[in-house]
Amino acid sequence: MKRSLTILTATMTTALTALGPATAYAEGDLNLYSSRHYDTDERLYSDFTEATGITINRIEGKADELIARIAAEGANSPADILLTVDTSRLERAKEAGVLQSIESDVLEARIPANLQDSDNQWFGFSQRARIIFYDKNDVENPPQDYVSLADPAYKGMVCHRSSSNVYSQTLLASVIENHGVEAAKSWAQGVVENFARDPEGGDTDQLRGIVSGQCDISIANTYYFARSIRTEVSGLPEEERANIGWIFPAQNAEGAHMNLSGGGVAANAPNKENAIKFMEYLASDRAQQYFSAGNDEYPAVPGVALSPSVAALGLFRPDAVDLSNVAKNVPEAQKIFNEVGWK
Repeated sequence: MKRSLTILTATMTTALTALGPATAYAEGDLNLYSSRHYDTDERLYSDFTEATGITINRIEGKADELIARIAAEGANSPADILLTVDTSRLERAKEAGVLQSIESDVLEARIPANLQDSDNQWFGFSQRARIIFYDKNDVENPPQDYVSLADPAYKGMVCHRSSSNVYSQTLLASVIENHGVEAAKSWAQGVVENFARDPEGGDTDQLRGIVSGQCDISIANTYYFARSIRTEVSGLPEEERANIGWIFPAQNAEGAHMNLSGGGVAANAPNKENAIKFMEYLASDRAQQYFSAGNDEYPAVPGVALSPSVAALGLFRPDAVDLSNVAKNVPEAQKIFNEVGWK
């Protein structure tokens, strides 16, 4: 953890060098460390600056690198906010001691309790449902829940990401939370036995596996599919999407598993007041609508309108499990992956 890491934004590299490690940025600024890599987030930042006059200085990188960097910087860190994707990474940041508890009536009122840390060190701002996709031509009776993915009826049909991926880890962690360790282990073993190929690639690759005929069933986050409806940027043109069906799993049980994108105030934030203002802004209706319209995600705040591409996927019931508890199960999930040979 105490190692030096390369800053991935060149302009910020220059700024940090000029200021030196013990100097915070000018009063009225906000120093944002983000592993969200979406161009559409630029609107979030510019709107906040326009509304408040607070300038956002940004460092972008992989989540683990940013967490390690803040830890290495210690009390001299200029970081005010850490933004990242997936509950496990938010919990990892908390365990690393790089976040702090904050008080905000706005966040408490607007962000559902299961989407925030019990100690108010992190809050979720957008979500993606992790759902089942299938080939409508080849699968007459697609699995209706996660548990059924282990059914021998689907042997040789399932594509999935690797066990090292955080989406895989939090899905299994949620199975542990909802069904217990032994049931989760049996489930993971059954899914491995049903693989059409060794785990590989990202979520879009799982969808492409259906299109190519490499597999008949896969799991992916909704926003990968929704954005192909809106822009086809994911490499799934309409004629290829036409043969893909989808299931929001476990609608008669726990509900669909949700991946969370969120953030927290850095432990030694030099601009803490501005950091809390930014967090509260991310919970506003305007920002919440932009998470959906700009990046095809589900808002964390209930009642906020969805973009047409997201709404096209249909209504569903999400799993209301406490995501803090799910994140705590990730080490056990990785242990199970190793035991059952999930690569």
